[in-house]
Amino acid sequence: MRALSTGCIVLLTAIPLLSASLCLGAEPEAKSDPALVASPVNTNPGPEYADNTRMFQGIPGMERAANGRLWALWYAGGTGEGELNYVVLVTSGNDGKTWSGPKVVIDPPGPVRAYDPTLWRDPSGRLWLFWAQSYRWWDGRSGVWAITTDDADKENPTWSAPRRLCNGIMMNKPTVLSNGDWLLPVAVWKQSAKASIEHRFDLPEERGGNIVISRDQGKTFELLGQTDVPHRTFDEHMIVERKDGSLWTLVRTSYGIGESISTDGGKTWSAGKESSIPHINARFFIRRLKSGDLLLVRHNPENRKTRSDLTAYISKDDGKTWEGGLLLDERPGVSYPDGVQSEDGTIYIIYDYSRTGDKKILMTTFTEADVLAGKPVSGKVRQRVLINQATGKKPEKK
Repeated sequence: MRALSTGCIVLLTAIPLLSASLCLGAEPEAKSDPALVASPVNTNPGPEYADNTRMFQGIPGMERAANGRLWALWYAGGTGEGELNYVVLVTSGNDGKTWSGPKVVIDPPGPVRAYDPTLWRDPSGRLWLFWAQSYRWWDGRSGVWAITTDDADKENPTWSAPRRLCNGIMMNKPTVLSNGDWLLPVAVWKQSAKASIEHRFDLPEERGGNIVISRDQGKTFELLGQTDVPHRTFDEHMIVERKDGSLWTLVRTSYGIGESISTDGGKTWSAGKESSIPHINARFFIRRLKSGDLLLVRHNPENRKTRSDLTAYISKDDGKTWEGGLLLDERPGVSYPDGVQSEDGTIYIIYDYSRTGDKKILMTTFTEADVLAGKPVSGKVRQRVLINQATGKKPEKK
């Protein structure tokens, strides 16, 4: 394997059908490929990124520094998903009681959008800000980019230069295995780019819920394996290492949640199938808690269609059964949960509400005990905490 200047690896993978180009360097093609140009890291966003300019926002992520500082991000820009999208990062130093305005904006030049971001604090304490970057809405390839900081406890940290890690999109947090390896859930969508797009790519062998691994704490990344679940939609997959050492990947599908299992560390995966978890066609959130139990946040509407009734559950048997059921927000239009747990056991969940209407980014907090009881019992439940509300209006048609 040959390391590239961006820290990626040219892949010589044991999976014969997968392209050896999953990890790409940004420099060689950047002059002719706008999506490979590193976005400026704007740490002093101007009024053009103020709340009253944003007509759309959603798809959030959240992390927590060692000292308790909270970080939240989402993407906005334009009137919906498209080439005007950019990523916004905000912070709170008082446990979410109040939030800053934009601290960082990732806004690529030209008709290139930044979208589907996620935040993750690695085992060393370094905070990673990941986002996807694509020419127009979807160029058939996209790419995972990242910046990092070792100063996540500070209100205005110093960030690294942007770095392209691989093809695809990663909107969910990596998973750290018991052996210390990192697994990144990176998707290449199944649909092709529109023929009218100037910079478009056809990567059929890379389409799937890809598993990208770093064995050296983020210095290099390579393709490890790939899940392929029937009727997958945007993948948005999440990886759980089970107590028996197997890996369980859950994938967004048209019917809800599909699953695939690996018993060799993620190199090969079982044929994808429908999981036993009821859901709708939308993002969910699953994560192992400090207790060793699993937390699942999913929609639970009666009609199995509406993005409503966002509810938290606990599994004490590695996902075989689920207990409790704490209703976080029952309204239609709530979606895309992400979260983190503090050292004292408090769980923080972020989600969006009414992306083009009220345009709210919200947070709720609770504990495992609250979920199991199905009601607040801990004294730590806070619901519908406002992180940000955009107030931009679409221009009226003349």
